[in-house]
Amino acid sequence: MKLLILDRDGTLNRSRDDYVASADEWEPLPGALEAVARLNQGGWRVVLATNQSGIGRGLFDMAALNAIHAKMHRALAAVGGRVDAVFFCPHAPDDACQCRKPAPGLFEQIGARFGLPLADVPVAGNALRHVQAGAAAGCPTHLLLIGQSEALKQLVNANSDAYLQLPDLPESTRLHADLGAFADWLLAQPEALT
Repeated sequence: MKLLILDRDGTLNRSRDDYVASADEWEPLPGALEAVARLNQGGWRVVLATNQSGIGRGLFDMAALNAIHAKMHRALAAVGGRVDAVFFCPHAPDDACQCRKPAPGLFEQIGARFGLPLADVPVAGNALRHVQAGAAAGCPTHLLLIGQSEALKQLVNANSDAYLQLPDLPESTRLHADLGAFADWLLAQPEALT
């Protein structure tokens, strides 16, 4: 089985400073859902790992989160894509849990659920904490230069080796313009590397 782990906010959908707290606020990024569909068609099962501290902070409840994910699943299905599972951390930052990224707990749960060694499970997202959590779990890491990480595009364009010197970025992290570019790269890899 080919499995990959994506972040949600800022990777599949637009991120908000005040949280995506309702289905009405969930808005897919251009081309992101189609990228998931291409990955699915290429034999990849897609799982999300997402921090949802808005629950722990009392900003929205499980019913709202379920409505957001129902809308996401419908939008994916409309373009021929799917997400096989959503793993989320509902805790606030002060809760000191092991599932809030950059801790690797969500990734370890995914590895256990799917029975796969995490060294074979690529991780992609636009947040540094997502790739840090993936690296801590032993996954190959990919940073998408959109949303939170968009400012890095200029640095990378000015110096192709710049990403190697970024503080806190896990070693060997590959950079991609967005989820579509990551999907194109992954689908072009020889079977032995995926």
